[in-house]
Amino acid sequence: MKNLYPLFFILLLFACTNSDTANTTETSTYIAEEAREAHRPYFHFTPPSKWMNDPNGMVYYDGEYHLFYQYYPDSTVWGPMHWGHAVSTDLVNWEHLPIALYPDSLGLIFSGSAVMDWKNTSGLGKDGEPPMIAIFTHHNMEGEKAKRLDFQVQSIAYSHDKGRTWTKYKGNPVISNPGIKDFRDPKVIWHEATQKWVMVFAAYDKAKFYTSPNLIDWTFASDFGIEGDTRLWECPDLFPIKTEDTKETKWILITSIQKEAPNGGTGTSYFIGDFDGERFIGNPEEQYWLDYGTDNYAFVTWSDIPKSDGRRLGIGWMSNWQYAQQVPTENWRSAMTLPRSLHLTNTPNGYRLFSRPIENINDLILVPATSRILSIMPYCMEVQLSFQKSDLDLVLYNFRGNEFRIGYDATKNEFFTDRTKAGKSDFSDKFANKIHTAPRLMESDTIKMQIYFDVASCELFADNGATCMTTIYFPEEDFSAIRLEKEPSQIYQFLTTNLK
Repeated sequence: MKNLYPLFFILLLFACTNSDTANTTETSTYIAEEAREAHRPYFHFTPPSKWMNDPNGMVYYDGEYHLFYQYYPDSTVWGPMHWGHAVSTDLVNWEHLPIALYPDSLGLIFSGSAVMDWKNTSGLGKDGEPPMIAIFTHHNMEGEKAKRLDFQVQSIAYSHDKGRTWTKYKGNPVISNPGIKDFRDPKVIWHEATQKWVMVFAAYDKAKFYTSPNLIDWTFASDFGIEGDTRLWECPDLFPIKTEDTKETKWILITSIQKEAPNGGTGTSYFIGDFDGERFIGNPEEQYWLDYGTDNYAFVTWSDIPKSDGRRLGIGWMSNWQYAQQVPTENWRSAMTLPRSLHLTNTPNGYRLFSRPIENINDLILVPATSRILSIMPYCMEVQLSFQKSDLDLVLYNFRGNEFRIGYDATKNEFFTDRTKAGKSDFSDKFANKIHTAPRLMESDTIKMQIYFDVASCELFADNGATCMTTIYFPEEDFSAIRLEKEPSQIYQFLTTNLK
């Protein structure tokens, strides 16, 4: 191991002192004491304790970003689903709130969405204030055990106090099940052109669209799916977005897939098309991936972001159903990805949806003045690399022999992450069984990689968000050093920023 020390100090010197190509800076953040548990990240959202999966009900209102999420308060493995709840004013620092929705006589509370009913179309407003409406799937466990097909229905609840307390609509369900086993995860938007609400939800191998004038009375409109698809679809999202160059409006249909993602298991995909208020018009064979890593699932976007903001903001569950219930965390389980903004961008292969970390993320990750960091801390940092098109292999390591690798293979023209030796992996034979890869979509001679490391996760945003990879890992102790094993012939920038 002696040969690792010189490599680390050379890199540290390069990153801290070369004014032309590098600049190490400090940031500050408040670190909650709970974040000091093994593998718990510092600046990614995690539940206070117990099990968490899909983000739900994401809505912005009166200065607060709401994040509801699938939550089981009695165990660190999946169980009877509730909606956990947190709010933030900046998408980084979160206030945990009491559980929002509990199971009831109609069933468990599965995934869904939330909107502000600004025009009080539902009639559920109070004192002239718009109600916050949650739309979710009721899942009846007894019906599932009896092997009925109608055990999932769509229901609503409403809040008059900024989502702190909820009343379930007495007429639930608002959409009954027509006899489809997997019939869930409603996402609702207001369609201005037709002055109607639109609901999209997953029905096994397709997305179904319903419309409503009031969030209560719904009419089936259309289906969209891939003919012959045998994969389970989940957590759809639908929204318009302007292209970055021509400002043409296109519609995006996001859908998460339960198997056969690019690197195995679950993943988040999308389609590009048009929407007329009832039908999504796109090519079912042109399915693209929002993230090529193994650990970005159920990615959905916030509703009611002000027009003055203009961003399409979203977040995903940072895990994979192949091993999510077995990962080695003790008191809590799962984190969310960094919040991201989405951008429809023209590439050599046509329009693609780029993902970028929110612009002010580094400004928001702050530590108390008494905890100033004076050296590179690889387990909690941002790295920005710009280099001539050639091989690059960046390695995080510790002195327990754990290594996590990330880089670019010029011959194959692809990015990669390698957690095969990154630490604990005996909990699943699917976790560290191969190197993960992602194609490069851009053609320029300069490669750009923006990478966020946070204790037990890595998020890559390459070429300004054209290719993204999200990967979790579980080192036996925090990574303590970094090195370049394959160094490009010319590095234009190597910027490191401590984020703890």
